[in-house]
Parts: sequence; C-alpha cells; structure tokens
Amino acid sequence: MVKTLDQGSHLVLENFIGGEFVPCDRHIDSYDPSTGEVYCKVPDSGPEEVEAAVNAAKKAFPEWSSRSPEQRAQILHKLADLIEERVLDFAQAESRDQGKTVTFARNVDIPRSAYNFRFFASSVLHHTTECSQMDHLGCLNYTVRCPVGVAGLISPWNLPLYLLTWKIAPAIASGNTVVAKPSEMTSVTAWMMCQLMQKAGVPPGVVNIVFGTGPRAGDALVGHPDVPLVSFTGSTLTAQKITERCAPYCKKLSLELGGKNPAIIFADADLEQCIETTVRSSFSNQGEICLCTSRIYVERSIYQSFLEKFVAAARKWKTGAPSDDSNNNGALISKEHLEKVRSFVALARSEGGTVHCGEGVDQLDLPEANAKGYYMPATVISGVSDSSKVMQEEIFGPVTCVSPFDTEDEAVAKGNGVRYGLAATVWSRDVGKVHRMAKRLQAGLVWANCWMVRDLNLPLVA
Repeated sequence: MVKTLDQGSHLVLENFIGGEFVPCDRHIDSYDPSTGEVYCKVPDSGPEEVEAAVNAAKKAFPEWSSRSPEQRAQILHKLADLIEERVLDFAQAESRDQGKTVTFARNVDIPRSAYNFRFFASSVLHHTTECSQMDHLGCLNYTVRCPVGVAGLISPWNLPLYLLTWKIAPAIASGNTVVAKPSEMTSVTAWMMCQLMQKAGVPPGVVNIVFGTGPRAGDALVGHPDVPLVSFTGSTLTAQKITERCAPYCKKLSLELGGKNPAIIFADADLEQCIETTVRSSFSNQGEICLCTSRIYVERSIYQSFLEKFVAAARKWKTGAPSDDSNNNGALISKEHLEKVRSFVALARSEGGTVHCGEGVDQLDLPEANAKGYYMPATVISGVSDSSKVMQEEIFGPVTCVSPFDTEDEAVAKGNGVRYGLAATVWSRDVGKVHRMAKRLQAGLVWANCWMVRDLNLPLVA
C-alpha cells in the first residue's frame, strides 16, 4: 500500500480502485513547498486507470444506490469519526503537502473535512419532495430524487481534503458512486483517507481515487461517456475546456471557479473588527482561498486612517515555517506559483502602485531548513487603477489592493467591475445600506460585517 525508499525517503502513492490500492508504473514528483524538496511520488494516471475506476464505480452503483439514506449516513458518520481520530496526522500531512501551517490544517481543513461527511449524512435524511394536486382531474403529481450514477470529481490544491470531501460527501450520501481526481500537487491526504474506507464500511467501488494530471487523468475522466455528472473546482480556463468536453454528452456539470472578491468598507464600519477580519480574509492560507479578499474599497473619509492601520496589522501577520504554531502563513504551493504572484506585485510597482508592506519591502527570517521554500509575506498595495491586471485577475496569493471610493454607487460599480462574481464583503453599521449593497453586488455570496461564516445549506454560486 505504501512503499518507502531509504532514510528520508519519498512516499510513493497508489491509486485506489474497487476498494484496493493499485500501483502505477508512471509517477510525478510532488514537492514540499516549505523546503522546495521532493516529498512524494504521485501516480501519473491516464485513460487506462480512469477506465478501471469508472468500471469499478459502475459495478458498485446498483447496490449502493439501493441502500437507504440511513444506511449510507451511518457509513459517512463512521468515516468522519475515523478522520477525527487522526486529525493531527492528517493536518501534518496536509501542511507538508500544501505548504499551509499545521495550525491552519488542524483547525480548519481537517475538522471541516469530517464535518462535510457529517453534514451530508444528516442532510440526506431530510430531503423532501414536492407534490401538487390537480383536484379537478383527480391527479397527484410528485417528484422523486434519484442518484445519477458515477460522479467525476476534480478538486484543487489549496484546501485539498476539505474541498475533496465537500464533493465526495454529497455524492455518495445521495447514492452515487464516485471517481475522484485530486490535484497532483496535493494528493497525500486523499490517499490517507482511502486507507480508512474499508474500516468505515464503504463498499468496494463506491469511492475510487485516481491520481494524476488534468491533461491525462482529468481529461479522461470528464470525457468518459459513463460519467454523467462532473464537479470541478479550479481555474476558469480549465472549466471552459471541461465544459467543451462534457457538452457532447449533456452531462450534469458543477463548476466552482476563481474569485476576485471585494470588501467594501463604509465610514460607519466598526474599524477594529473590520481590520482584524479583513487581514484574515486577505491573507489566510497564504491567500490561496477562492473566497479571499483581494480588492478593498474604503470610503474616502476614512481611507488614509484605514490604510495605515491595515498595513500595521498586515505586518503582524507572520509568515514562516508551517510547523511553527506562531506563524499565520506557511509557503505557497509551488515555485512557479510564487513567481506568478510576485509578478503581480512587480506589475503594480511598474504601473505606479505603492507596495506598503510585504514583497520587496519586508524580509522574512526563515530557518535554514526552509530557506528554499516558497514563502511570501502579507503584501498590501495601493494606487493601482481599477483597469490594471492586478485589480482584474485572480492572484491567489497573500496580496491585496486598497483603493478609495466616494459614493455608494461608485462602490457598487467598483465591486462589480471584474469578470468574477464569487463573493463580497460589506462593512457598515447601517442595516439598510448593507441590504442594498448585498442586492446590487454581482456575487454569489455576500457577507455583512464578517467573513467565511459558512452554512452548507446556502448555495455557493458565481
């Protein structure tokens, strides 16, 4: 199930198909972002491995879908129990695989992964059906919710187990079987979860995980004719390609894509609470959360005061070795991604923007073991035009831009002035203003005087 090489060896992962670990003769290097060193070997799966996984899921579907919601829910609860028993093991693996701090993984990623199974285990027990009566014809019309079949699930690298379980849990709770492909950069916790499947009572073939890249494993999965449902979280460009692959089959398709999320801060906001929360919403998990705040619009009368206080607070947001509990942020996911994020900061400078703290301003004091890791301090920029690439494109790093506004209408126009529409935050003590803004902002999710307060009963749409 796991192969080790010598001392300080790499972990060698295997695919999980039909309830068994299956070796692959091709592998991809996966790096520990905190050190820049190869951490494990991930299967470079292709159409053959995907075909085997889909066949296993198809074989398991009739029996699994015929089970009662109560029977399926018991298994999901057991799987949650097993994850919770190993919270620290999972957190340490998630940190080493993704670069985030162990503290963040222990407090957010892994507990939420278990919660996803618990929530959907409970939710499936309370599904209701709609019915209508046609008394003049003596007819009763009703709807029945039925599982679809094999779900193809592709999850990203920023919150690896958290977002993978958010897909697997509702799929199998509803009676579907799944073939999942985690990111090839962060596959270890998915593989660890596979080790718990049999003990939790998950029948062989209900959950299959195939590791590999998007162009090989991902493309084979979304284009497979026997996978009628596809869920993808990732970039807009990749989603366009997936949509094209799914279109000939008219597949059910769920996409959760990028964000360029604004925070709109009015002069009457509680600044102490606002600054504390907005630092967290801008920089949590190295800014590698699709819901992070990357544009901050502040009413002009408090703009200068806010900027000074916000920069001071951002400087206290510590970046360093993920194993150090005093650090807020660890390393970014890869060397290439770090360079991409840095390029946005360089562009802002070249366009006349001011970098108040972070990249190129503040130096990180890293332990020798982490000197080659992919670190970047919390970075705050001002003076960038709304049309700049820095304000228009998703950076997905610990970078946020601050800009003033004068009127409510201007704030709405600025907030809606990008092609993304994932989330937004409004800060004001005026209840009427908060509701007006929430209605006018083109975002699937609008928070008022808070951030990342989540209820899984609510949709997340863009």
